Amino acid sequence: MFFYDWTFILLIPGMILAAFAQAKVKSAYNKYSQVRTQNGLTGTQAARQILDAYGLHHVRVEQVAGELTDHYDPRTKILRLSQGVANNNSIAAVGIAAHETGHALQDASGYAPLRFRNFIVPISNIASTASWPLFLIGLFMGNSNIGMTLMNLGILLFIVAFAFYVITLPVEFNASSRALNVLEQNYIVTSEENRGVQKVLSAAALTYVASMVTALLNLVRLIALRNSRR
Repeated sequence: MFFYDWTFILLIPGMILAAFAQAKVKSAYNKYSQVRTQNGLTGTQAARQILDAYGLHHVRVEQVAGELTDHYDPRTKILRLSQGVANNNSIAAVGIAAHETGHALQDASGYAPLRFRNFIVPISNIASTASWPLFLIGLFMGNSNIGMTLMNLGILLFIVAFAFYVITLPVEFNASSRALNVLEQNYIVTSEENRGVQKVLSAAALTYVASMVTALLNLVRLIALRNSRR
């Protein structure tokens, strides 16, 4: 019953941080989704205004199902906003829409970290899917040569997957920084409202930090389990 071993303790800080991050996001979003902006622009209107101001007329803004499912697709040049953001004129909605336009601006300017993240996404997905099965098979096989090889391969693939979490941080932080700048520069929000946007985006950024920390702790756990079989 190796699933009940001491290495689970390594994951506890990540679990606590993830729970804290989710609570912060929920609190900030709930608070600022109730505060309307002075100019009354919805998330869709704010996104369109920003994109047009920077010459990105070809980037479409569409509505997508779900809650906080907002994202920018660099392949199709489509910015997708969830219903609660697209049709809402709150500080939270406008801030989230601006954050996604930040990714569109990154794409247009050839922002290197975004390009690298887009490149490693399919590789990371494959590595993430294959890493644990290979590692567990090797773990079941004990300290045989084949078992150790499979565990090492699983760890190597997990490191590749972990790279996605690392590169995501500067991409998301930069998108938020761009969002805060363009919102005020284009008079979409006031300085006071922009402080509310910053709180929403900072809370969201913490979730990415939590994801990276959790992935790092999982990597440490894999190495600890591998070493215990030597």
